[in-house]
Amino acid sequence: MAVWRPWHGCHKCSPGCLNCYVYRTDERFGRDASKVVLTKEYDLPVRGRRGGEPAITSGETVFTCLTSDFFIEEADEWRVRAWRMIRSRPDLMFYIITKRIERFRVSLPEDWGEGYPNVTVAATCECQSKAAQRMPVLLDMPIRHREVVCEPLIEPVDLSPWLCGKIEGVIAGGESGERARICRYEWVLSLRDQCRAAGVPFSFKQTGAHFEKDGRVYQIPRKYQHEQARRAGIGTRRAHEEEDDDEN
Repeated sequence: MAVWRPWHGCHKCSPGCLNCYVYRTDERFGRDASKVVLTKEYDLPVRGRRGGEPAITSGETVFTCLTSDFFIEEADEWRVRAWRMIRSRPDLMFYIITKRIERFRVSLPEDWGEGYPNVTVAATCECQSKAAQRMPVLLDMPIRHREVVCEPLIEPVDLSPWLCGKIEGVIAGGESGERARICRYEWVLSLRDQCRAAGVPFSFKQTGAHFEKDGRVYQIPRKYQHEQARRAGIGTRRAHEEEDDDEN
């Protein structure tokens, strides 16, 4: 697994953004998380090491733009080259999570067609209103590999109307941080059951900081949130685990 952050900074645009970990982190370092800037690793996919080896090893899944949104407005021009770099590395699988799926076509390459085979695009659906808004758009876009990320899961979400053959996976997880909202186990189980009925792979990635099960709220330290989710044993595939990819 590799991480590529071509640009940094974002604007809150959704209920899931309330306690955004990027804002929390930048605040600690006195940075303005709402300012979108290119990073020093912008060209990481095509960068080489001494000896000629690529900086990102062939076969890796590359989690893309974790401290911003790949489709944010400020990156429209930068994204043109980013797509070229993605196209030049068919040996990598680029995994892109977005809250801006409606902007997917902006700066899309002319040769995109029905989607590059090495790109998975996941729309976030942290609440029912965003599921209703984003799922039809996700299904309508020319994307070869589509997933859904219900993280931070802040209320019950019914994805069943959209879990057709076009959705390749659903990931659920709670919210991290001191001000995290509660994630209830019953919500996670409901998503698991919806996916099971539709034959869609499901992952429970992390509990979040405040996790309610059987009427009891557990305060779970950050370092145990992934582990506790794994121990629940309710996923049908292994969740993507990157310490910084909370999207919350």
